[in-house]
Amino acid sequence: MMNDETAIPTQDTKSEGGRQRLFYHGQAKDFVDLHEQVETSVNLLDSLETFLSTFQKDLSSVSGQISELQERSTDIDNRLKSRRRIEKPLSSLLSDLTIPPLLAVTILDTDVGEPWIAAITDFERRLDVLKARSRVKAARDLGDVAEGLRIVAATKLRTFFLALLQPIRTSVTTNMQVMQTSIFLKYRALYAFLQRQAPNVSNEIQRAYTSAARTYYETGFRRYIRSLGWIKARTLEKHESIISGNGDDGEPSLCQDRLAYAKIEGSGVVLAYMADDKSHKEPIEAILRSILLVLMDNATAEYAFITTFFHSEPIALPLAKEHDSTLFSPPATLLSPDRGYDDRRSNAGSEVGSHVSRPFRSNGQEPRNVTARPSLMEKAERAPLDAIWKQVLDPVLEYCKIFLTTVLEPMPPAVPLLTMIRLTEAVTAEVQKRDCPPLENFLFTVRLQMWPAFQKIMSEHCDTLRKLAEGGAASYFSRAASTTDASVSNVCNRYIVMFNSFVILTDQEEETMIFSNLLRLRQELTKLIARHTESISDDVAKATKQSAMYEVLLQELNRGTHLSTHPKSQKELAYWAEKEEEARRRIVTISQSRRGGTRGW
Repeated sequence: MMNDETAIPTQDTKSEGGRQRLFYHGQAKDFVDLHEQVETSVNLLDSLETFLSTFQKDLSSVSGQISELQERSTDIDNRLKSRRRIEKPLSSLLSDLTIPPLLAVTILDTDVGEPWIAAITDFERRLDVLKARSRVKAARDLGDVAEGLRIVAATKLRTFFLALLQPIRTSVTTNMQVMQTSIFLKYRALYAFLQRQAPNVSNEIQRAYTSAARTYYETGFRRYIRSLGWIKARTLEKHESIISGNGDDGEPSLCQDRLAYAKIEGSGVVLAYMADDKSHKEPIEAILRSILLVLMDNATAEYAFITTFFHSEPIALPLAKEHDSTLFSPPATLLSPDRGYDDRRSNAGSEVGSHVSRPFRSNGQEPRNVTARPSLMEKAERAPLDAIWKQVLDPVLEYCKIFLTTVLEPMPPAVPLLTMIRLTEAVTAEVQKRDCPPLENFLFTVRLQMWPAFQKIMSEHCDTLRKLAEGGAASYFSRAASTTDASVSNVCNRYIVMFNSFVILTDQEEETMIFSNLLRLRQELTKLIARHTESISDDVAKATKQSAMYEVLLQELNRGTHLSTHPKSQKELAYWAEKEEEARRRIVTISQSRRGGTRGW
């Protein structure tokens, strides 16, 4: 029965199937849309797959391009670094191989002045660079232009320096110190340029300066020495023997003022115009001091200038030049002399104009050392500079030499002569400090002239005193020289003045030339006192006379209390004190013996 129900559809079953067909039939459009959407999605996925495949290929290509760009960037960076490394040298080369228009205009169209100092320094540096880079074609091409500018510069500088010498040629009253320190040394850089780049022109300027300075100093010193000669003629002081005079003209005295002329420090020198006053007189020491101090100041200043201005030195090329530096930047300092020599000077002045070179300063800046001290130069470097100095001052030295000869003829007294010797030694020492060997040699010859003259005078004093002490040689036509109390007292006073003067003028305890002669004089004076008292028959009176004379000598020696500390003064006092003590003992001994004899009688 169940199979029959299954095999035969019922009414309900047919209605169920109809509903389903109606449902699907109603959803058919949705299914079709869904199918279309699925197909569209599949197509889109296929397109996406194709796009992704293409993108992958493009990405691989871009990656290769990026790698290539990185390599190119690295190469560009390396090239940039290489160019930066050669930028400064190349810029320096280009700068060196050019002559700025402003520099050319300065040389061609302007007169020589302060702007030329920096311009010529820069121009010379460029000249040397062009010569050093002669293998570069640009340097060779610019060489003709640079040579033309060099010739123009040398010509203008020649005219400039020769014009500076005109005041020296025309007037002896021109202040040489101002000319040298304020003008010549100020423009020394320009002359140094000529020494290196135009030697013929620099030699011409050197010869012109030598001639002008020679005439200047020769004229000035000739007039000054002539004036001193007139003053010297008004005071004629001859050498007199120690035994001359009998004491009637007054006792000789120690003159401290005249002994002071042995030093550089002190009163001023004799000026030329003083000779116009016919009543004006000066001792021979003051006259010699004046000429020596004026000579020292002028000669040492001239030597300092010559060794500074005419000394050749190579130009110092800068190792590098700042890119942004200006062409005419002001130099650190103007060229000026800084010699290390002693800047002291004596209180001297004359028609010549005594002076000492001093460092030139500008804009409140310290001068730089333009050259080494002469003492530090090699002998070969000093020789040409010494030759220039000698050419300039040879006439002056000759005038001074002749004048010094007149000082020693007639022979001056011993004390003034020793004063002049000490003055010469002091001037020589100062010249050594100022480092002027040629003048030092001249002063050495002067000392060689004076010392033999001094020894001759002292020998004459000793000989005349010895002859007087020995009584002289009697003959048929003459008798032995007699002595009086006044004459012996005069000799003693002269000896004391001479001794004290020599001690004041001598610092060293042992100076053979001085104290050996004084020792001889003392021995002869002792003999003279003994011989003078020989005529006294009474032994007590004789010893008393000797004691009195020794006491006078001691009193005169003790007057110089400021000399008592000198070893020679102490020895001299001890010698005469011992002599005086011996005379007193003889007086006591003889008196005692006489009283004993009287009692025995």
